[in-house]
Amino acid sequence: MIHFEEQLNHLINEALHEDIGSGDYSTLACIPEQAMGTAVLKIKDEGILAGVAIAQHIFKLVEPSVSFKIYKNDGEAMLPGDIAFEVNAHIHTILKCERLVLNCMQRMSGIATLTHRFVELIEPYHTQLLDTRKTTPNFRLLEKEAVRIGGGTNHRFGLFDMIMLKDNHIDYAGGIEKAITLAWEYVQKNKLDLKIEVEARTLNDVTTICKVAKGKVFRILLDNFTPAEISEALNIIQHQFETEASGGINLNNIVSYAETGVDYVSVGGLIHQAKSVDLSLKAKLL
Repeated sequence: MIHFEEQLNHLINEALHEDIGSGDYSTLACIPEQAMGTAVLKIKDEGILAGVAIAQHIFKLVEPSVSFKIYKNDGEAMLPGDIAFEVNAHIHTILKCERLVLNCMQRMSGIATLTHRFVELIEPYHTQLLDTRKTTPNFRLLEKEAVRIGGGTNHRFGLFDMIMLKDNHIDYAGGIEKAITLAWEYVQKNKLDLKIEVEARTLNDVTTICKVAKGKVFRILLDNFTPAEISEALNIIQHQFETEASGGINLNNIVSYAETGVDYVSVGGLIHQAKSVDLSLKAKLL
């Protein structure tokens, strides 16, 4: 189970240590330690804003007494010239946190913006949008949070919160039926509250899964199927299992997948193809 705040605090502390090291000497050299200041987060791109709550958490973790005024919330549309928030704190705190806040918000807003574009396209359909584990090492927590803010749905967070039998598991285990049986027996023996998903690479795989997996598997992953093949697979499955399509799904073809009626589409590109947006944290001089 992911404890969000605990994981977030760890991420922040590690990132600040990476950046500050033995000291922020640029600030130490020219700013009095007790000097107070105000800064505003300026938006320079159009899109969906994400990371405001994270920015507030970063500042308050470093200096609990900071004043943080929010002008735009996570998930809201943003335009160049908008102000997301204003922070008043010791200047040392503002300058220590500046780069981490921007790195998080620029990356998260880019992911939320791209996710929102996908979600808008499939809104008329039954299909829901999932993310994947194709994330930046040690930044998955916030990348998946950005997908959620953009309107997508988080898939499993890691290898520990679902059993997902993919091609390599199936091949190493000796086939689909054996992999499912072994996984189901493992869950029962160890009394684990874990759902099992299994990948199908062909329509024959789909038929096999339907014969051997009822009551054991909750979702079939249809990997690298065309929309036409997805429709054929759904005719075989007949709502016995949840269904997920993956592989090569993008903004140009996602509607054709949603039109099949598949329950979920998973898109790794939500994260690894997102472009960071342009934001800046600027001193507000009185």
